[in-house]
Amino acid sequence: MLVTYLEASRDLCETDSILFGAAVAVCRIIGAKLPMAGRATTQSSAIPAWRKRIEDRIAKARALIGRLTSFRSGNNRPRIMRTVRMAFAGTNISLSQPDITQKLTERIDDLKQKIAAWGKRIRRFTDRSRRFNQNRLFQSDQKRLYKSLERPKVCGAGQGPDQADIIAFWRGLWSEPVNHSEGPWMEVVASQGASVTPMDPITVTPEDVAEAKAYNVSHQKLHAPPGVCDSNLKVVNANQLPVAVGACGSDSGDSRAQPSTRYSRVPP
Repeated sequence: MLVTYLEASRDLCETDSILFGAAVAVCRIIGAKLPMAGRATTQSSAIPAWRKRIEDRIAKARALIGRLTSFRSGNNRPRIMRTVRMAFAGTNISLSQPDITQKLTERIDDLKQKIAAWGKRIRRFTDRSRRFNQNRLFQSDQKRLYKSLERPKVCGAGQGPDQADIIAFWRGLWSEPVNHSEGPWMEVVASQGASVTPMDPITVTPEDVAEAKAYNVSHQKLHAPPGVCDSNLKVVNANQLPVAVGACGSDSGDSRAQPSTRYSRVPP
C-alpha cells in the first residue's frame, strides 16, 4: 500500500506527507503516544506535581462537603446517598442510626480542617517562592523588581486627586485639637521623676572647643607605671584625679597602685 502512494508521488513534499501519515498510522495501531503539536515550543508548567495533587484533594473534599451538606438537609437522591455511603465506608457508622446528623457534622468539620491545612501548605509555598524570586531579581535587576511591584490601578497615569481635597483631608487630621489620654502610668512616672534634681545647663563656647582640640592627645601612647589598672588614661584634670586614683586603688587592691601626678596631664 505504501509503495503505491510513493510511486504516485511527484515531489519531495508529497513523499514527506506520505511517510508522515504512515508513521502516524503505525503509532495508532501499536498504541504509542504521539507528541502534541507545538510541544517543543511550549514551556512546561511551573506548578509542581505535589501542588496539583493537593489542589485535586481540595476540589474533591469540597465536592464531598457539598454532598454531605445536601444529605443533612434532607436530599435523599440515589447519587447523594451513594456518595455518603462512600464517605463513611470502612467505619461502623450506619445512615439509619439516630446520631447520623452529628456524625455528618463531624465529618464535614474534619474535611474543612483538612482543606484549611492543605491551603496553608500551598500559601506557604507560594509566599516562599515569591520571596525567593524577588530576592534573586533584586540581586540581578532592581529596576525590573520595582517595576513588577507597581500596581497599575494605583500607580497609573490617571488623574490625581484634587489639591483642595488633599488639603482638607490632612488639615482635618493635623489641625484639629485632640486630647490624648496616656493612661495612669504617665502620672506614676511623673511623680517618680519629680524628686530628681535637674542638671545644670552646660554652655560650650568656641574657646572650650579650641582648647580641647589643642589638648587632644589621643594619638599619643602613655606608659603607665606598675600597678596602674588603666593604661589608657591620658587626660586627668584636677577634679578627676582623686576619683581616678581611688578607682585604680580599689581595683588593684594595692596601696602602691596609685599613679603619681606626673603621669596625669593637667591642662594649664
